[in-house]
Amino acid sequence: MMPAAMYRSPVPEQLWERIRDEFGLPALEQVRERLSPIYEDPEPVMRQLVRIFLDEGTYCPGFQFCTDLSLNQLVVELFHRAVELRIPHNYFTLWMMLPCPALEGARPVDLHESGNAAGLLEALERTLADAAA
Repeated sequence: MMPAAMYRSPVPEQLWERIRDEFGLPALEQVRERLSPIYEDPEPVMRQLVRIFLDEGTYCPGFQFCTDLSLNQLVVELFHRAVELRIPHNYFTLWMMLPCPALEGARPVDLHESGNAAGLLEALERTLADAAA
C-alpha cells in the first residue's frame, strides 16, 4: 500500500513538472480566460476544478479537461468525493498521478477515461483509509 507519510509530506516538486509536461498545468486565471468564451457563466465550472496551490499561485491540472475544455465527469466525481473525505487538492492530485496498489499499480489518471467510477472511488477511499491509519 501507499506509505501514509506520502500524504502528510510536502508533494515533491517533480510531480508538478510531470503534470505540466504530460497534461499541462495552466494558472487558474488562464483557465477562466479559456472557459469564458465557451460558457456564458464559467463560475459553476470553475467551482468544480481541481486546483493545486504552489508557491503563490493556483493552478489547474490538465488531466481534468476533455479536449473541448469541458470537465471530465469522472474526475469531477472523484474530486467531489475527495473533498467530502477532506483530502486536500494537492494530495488528490498526487493520488491521481501515482501508481495505486488498489488499482493493481495503475495510475488513477490513466484510468479516468475508463468509466469505472466505482473502482476508482473505492481505490480513493482505500488509499485515504491507509493514509489515515
